[in-house]
Amino acid sequence: MQKPASETIHTPFAPLEVDETGPAPCRDVTPPTDSLEALMEGLLSLRAEVLLGAHRRLDRFSRDYPGDIPLSARNLAHYLAFRSLDLRPIQRGLARQGLSSLGRTEAHVLASINQVTGLLGQLTGREVLGLEDEPAIDYDTGETTLRDNADQLFGAPSGPRQVRIMVTLPSAAAVNPELVRALMEEGMDCARINCAHDDPQAWAAMIGHLRDVEAQLGRRCTVLMDLAGHKLRTGPLGFKPAITHIKPLRNLLGRVTEPARVHLLPEGLGQDPVQARGQYAFSLPQATLDGLQSADELRFCDTRGKARVLRVMEPLLGGGWLATLNQGAYVSDETEFVLTRPDANGQRMRVQSLRLGWLAREPVNIRLYKGSLLYLTRDPVPGRPALVDDRGQVTRCARIACSTPEALQLLEVGQPVWIDDGKIGGQVESVDESGVTVRITHCRPQGSRLRADKGLNFPGARLNLPSLSEQDLKDLDFVVAHADLVGYSFVECRQDMVALMDELARRGGTGLGVVAKIETRRALENLSEIILATLGRHRLGVMIARGDLAVEIGGERLAEIQEEILWLCEAAHVPVIWATQVLETLAKSGAISRPELTDAAMAGRAECVMLNKGPYILEAVHTLNDILVRMQSHQRKKSSQLRALRLCAD
Repeated sequence: MQKPASETIHTPFAPLEVDETGPAPCRDVTPPTDSLEALMEGLLSLRAEVLLGAHRRLDRFSRDYPGDIPLSARNLAHYLAFRSLDLRPIQRGLARQGLSSLGRTEAHVLASINQVTGLLGQLTGREVLGLEDEPAIDYDTGETTLRDNADQLFGAPSGPRQVRIMVTLPSAAAVNPELVRALMEEGMDCARINCAHDDPQAWAAMIGHLRDVEAQLGRRCTVLMDLAGHKLRTGPLGFKPAITHIKPLRNLLGRVTEPARVHLLPEGLGQDPVQARGQYAFSLPQATLDGLQSADELRFCDTRGKARVLRVMEPLLGGGWLATLNQGAYVSDETEFVLTRPDANGQRMRVQSLRLGWLAREPVNIRLYKGSLLYLTRDPVPGRPALVDDRGQVTRCARIACSTPEALQLLEVGQPVWIDDGKIGGQVESVDESGVTVRITHCRPQGSRLRADKGLNFPGARLNLPSLSEQDLKDLDFVVAHADLVGYSFVECRQDMVALMDELARRGGTGLGVVAKIETRRALENLSEIILATLGRHRLGVMIARGDLAVEIGGERLAEIQEEILWLCEAAHVPVIWATQVLETLAKSGAISRPELTDAAMAGRAECVMLNKGPYILEAVHTLNDILVRMQSHQRKKSSQLRALRLCAD
C-alpha cells in the first residue's frame, strides 16, 4: 500500500551499530518485489550501506588526509562500498521501471544514488530528507574532474582525439631527431623512456630531441620515465662450442662455384656484421691485421685433420681483410693457423702462428618439455641445457640463473612459476640453499625454448624486496630533473607508494606525476589503497600492465580485470594508461591483426593508450590515431554515445 505524501523519511549516516574491528556488515539490499515501494526500501538500504562502508574505508587512511578528504577519495570509497554488494536484483528492478540502472555511476556514485532515490520518492509520494548531508560529486563534476586530471597528468590531447597516445621510444630516438618528429606528427602525445634500457646520456639525448621538436611544432609532449624495478629475469646462457663450418658455394652437382669469403676484422666489434650466405667473419688483433699483405696464406688443419689454406686477398673498406677458402673446413677456437708469406724466391716462409677469434658466439639451446625439470639458481652462472646419456635419460636437469637471486629464497614448494610472459610455466618442486627446482607443467607441445633475459613471475609470492632498487634510486635523480611523470614498476601496496613519494620529496620532486603500474596480483588486490594513499599528494595515473598482469592472474581473467581497473580508477577520477601489446603485430612486422584492431578500439575507454617500439611504430601510431578518433563518437567509458548510425539511415 502506498504511503501518504506527507510521510517523511530520514536517512541518518550510521543506521547500524557495528564493530569497527570486525568485518563490514552486509545487509540485504534486494527488494522483495519490483514495486516502487520495494525499490525505494532497497535504495535506502543500499545508500546506508554505501555511506557506512565508505566511512569505514576512509578511517583507515586518516593519516594520509590530515586536512579535508579529497572528494575523489570520497567517491572512490563510496564506489568500493557500492560494488562490494550484489546489486543485480535492484538493478533489474530499476531497469524494469524505466529508471536508472545505476550501471554507470563510477564518477559520481552517491549523487546518482541520491538522484534515483529522490525520483522514487516523488513517484511514491514520500519526502526523503538528508540526501544532501554527505558531500558528493555530481554528474558533471565527476566527468570534468577526470578530464581535468588527465589534462594535468598527460597534457591536452592532440587534434580532435580525446585519448592520448603514448609511445615507448627506441634507442634510435637518441640519435635520430627526425624519428621523434615523425612520431609527434603522427600523433604521439606522451613519450615513454624505459630506464631498464640505454643510459642517462641516451635518455638526455632523447628528451633533448623531443623538446626541440616541441618548439618546432608548437605543442607539448609529456615524458614518462619508467623505473626498471627489480629485474626478475632469467640470467645469461652459456655458449655453444666455438665451431664453424666454413662452406664455399656449390651448384646442384656439388661443384664449387665460388670460394667461401672470410672477413678478418678487428677485435672488439661485439657482433658479426656478415650475414650473407657463403660469408663468414672472424677477429684478429689490430696489430696482426696491420701486418697482413695480399698473397699471405693462413694454413691450418681443421677439426677433422684435413689440411686447408685460407688466402688473404685484399683490404676491406673500414678495416680488416678479405680472405677466401676453396674447400669446406670445420674451424674451432682451438684451431691453430700458420701465417705464411712468399719470400724473394717465391718460397713460402712461416711468419707466425695465431688463432682466430669469434665475433659472435651462439648461445646454447635450452628446450623444455612438459614434465622437464629446470633448476633456477641463485649463482650467477651461465645457463645450460639438460645432460642426456646414451639411452636418452636425463642425468642432469637444465639450469639458469635468476637476475634477482634473493627472490628465490622466499619461494616454497608448490609456488607457481611463469617464464617469458607465460610461454613457459611450472611449479616449484624442491628448494635448497642454492636455488629451486621447477617442474614444467606448461609449454608448447613440441617444447619451448628458454632464452636469456626473459621475465620471471611468481604469482602471489611475497618476495619482500624493497619497492625501490638501488638502481631505481640512482635513476630517480635523473627522472626528477628531466621527466614529467615517473612510472613505478611493481608497486604493490600503500607502503610502496609512500616510499616513492618520500624519495621524490627528498629530491624536490613533489610536483612530479606518478604512474602506478599494476602488474602483480598483490598490486591488484591493493589497488584501492594505492590510489587512496596518493590522492591529494601527487598527480596520479594507473597503468594496466597487461603482460605481467595476465601471467599473474591468468589470461582468462585479464579481460574481466582490466574492466574492473577502469571502473575503479574512474571512480577515483584517476587517468588510466592501457598498455602492453597494443597493435604489437603491426608495430613489429607491419602486418595488421584483426583481434588487435578490436583491442585497440576497446582501449579508447582509457585516457591514454601505450604502444611499444617496433620497426613499424609510425604505422602503428597512425592506425591507432584513426581508430581512437572513430570510436570516441560511439563510446565514452561504459556509455554508448548513440551517434546516428549510417547503417540505420533511411
